[in-house]
Amino acid sequence: MRVKLSEVLTQTGGHLVIDGSMSTGLAQLGCTMKDSLWTARILAEQSEKVKEVHLAYFRAGADCGITCSYQATLPGLETHGYSLPEAEAIITRSVKVFLEARKEWWDEEGRKAGRAYPLCLGGCGPYGAYLADGSEYRGHYGVEPAVLKQFHQRRAELLWQAGADLLLFETQPSLAEVLMEAEIAEQLGADYWISFSCKDGQFTNEGDTLTDCARILSKDHPHLRMLGVNCTPPQFMTEAIASLQQGTQLPVAVYPNSGETYYAVTKTWQGAGEKLQSFGTWAQEWYQAGASAVGGCCQTAASHIKQVYEVRQALLRPGK
Repeated sequence: MRVKLSEVLTQTGGHLVIDGSMSTGLAQLGCTMKDSLWTARILAEQSEKVKEVHLAYFRAGADCGITCSYQATLPGLETHGYSLPEAEAIITRSVKVFLEARKEWWDEEGRKAGRAYPLCLGGCGPYGAYLADGSEYRGHYGVEPAVLKQFHQRRAELLWQAGADLLLFETQPSLAEVLMEAEIAEQLGADYWISFSCKDGQFTNEGDTLTDCARILSKDHPHLRMLGVNCTPPQFMTEAIASLQQGTQLPVAVYPNSGETYYAVTKTWQGAGEKLQSFGTWAQEWYQAGASAVGGCCQTAASHIKQVYEVRQALLRPGK
């Protein structure tokens, strides 16, 4: 039985807490992610570390979490020497590890604490993530639609068949790519959530307006459950919420990065960024602006998600 987004939103008073960065959590556990497989390397070789990160986010207050499959792609894994069956098994493993962590946390803590049973979001990165050159922050890949469809199809099938509650097409720079992913999800009969990577609070990284994206996607996509923005600097989130709400009545989610700049060659984030120690202040602003779900992306950790959870709990107190 899959968990429904609508049910968890009801249980959390319409204020869902999303988890934080898998890569940051793994780095805090001493993992090194310097090649193009990134977090998928850890999933393949040290999946117990992935489970630890999921558990940390549940304990911090996350009501949903994203499988460690953003960089787990069939062509990417095969390029690194895995056979097709091995690559498919690694993608499937991302869901299995999440489900194991969820059950363990629920049995030990979640049920008796009165928490919502967390949603499993099957994480699907864009084609640009597979390129491992920062293209998810630019778009304009210059590949044929057939290539994109083949790239996304099998991973979506594997994540859904493994038991993800929703498919999450995240860090998406392009409406055209998203429409292809939405078609795949609709054909699968899978509930899904789409999250864009943006250059500011109005435009995706490829230049589509968020309002137009929301308006187009809200038509003829009956399994679409949420729209959002992620891995975009936090100072753009409030405007992004408004931009999406102008084009849709679907719930809106935001989970930004730290505001630093990603350098694909070194696989590192650098720059001043924003002061994430006050992440709770941001979260309160985004919930009050109308976001139904708030969390963190690159460079955020369990400590930031704990702040979001505390803000959410305060908002749910009588008189708020």
